[in-house]
Order: sequence, then structure tokens, then C-alpha cells
Amino acid sequence: MVLLIIVWGITGPIFGFSDTWQLVINTGTTIITFLMVFLIQNTQNRDTGAIQTKLDELIRAIEGAHNALLDLEDLDESEIEHIRRDYRKLAKEARSALKKGMSDTDCREVVHKMEKKIDEKVEAKVDQKEKAKRSAGKVH
Repeated sequence: MVLLIIVWGITGPIFGFSDTWQLVINTGTTIITFLMVFLIQNTQNRDTGAIQTKLDELIRAIEGAHNALLDLEDLDESEIEHIRRDYRKLAKEARSALKKGMSDTDCREVVHKMEKKIDEKVEAKVDQKEKAKRSAGKVH
């Protein structure tokens, strides 16, 4: 990056800071900015995928955890919001218990009314992906 600034500073006087020189510099800056954004976004996507996989493993490994929450990011917004509402309600109840001097560390079952629906959607998506893989295999 420092090298680019030095080149920019040296080439300005050589080309007399002309309109063409400014256009080339602006175009180059735009391209570099686009590439940097692409690189950063790609890195963030990989990082998010790794974190999501780790969280999925923790959910899977903890006895009593809801496996329906695995791949939650694949659900649509209304389904996610419904589940979040259930957890917000649970948090509110826990804060209320703390105010009464009770413990908030219970591990009672959280019943998501949409769990069956979510399981069906996840299974349908998995089936869809498997069919697509099989179809792709037949084409080759």
C-alpha cells in the first residue's frame, strides 16, 4: 500500500496531474478497493462458517440440547424470530427468578412449537441437496 502511494506521488508530476492521470489513479483505486472488499468478505464468510460449525458441534455434543437448532441459519427470518422469542421469554423468566432470589441455572426443556416444522424443512433441504448431487453425478 505504501508502495502504491509512492508510485502515485512520483507519477503525478511526471504526467502533470492531468485528467487522464487522475482517471487512471481513480480507476486503480476503485479496483483495489473492490478487491479488498471481496477479500475481506471472503475471509469473514470462511470465519463465520467455521464458527457456525463449532457452534453446531457444541449443540450436538451437549446432552439435552435441541438438535433442531443445528443449521439454524438456513431457516427463514420468521422461523428464526419465533425461536428467538422463545429464548427471550426464557431469559425474562430467569431474570425475574433472580430478582426473587432464586437460581437462574435450571435446565428445563424449552419447547419450540415450530420444532417439528423446522425438522421437516431441514430434512426437505437435505433431501433436495442429495437429489441435486445425484443429478449432477448422472450428468457427468
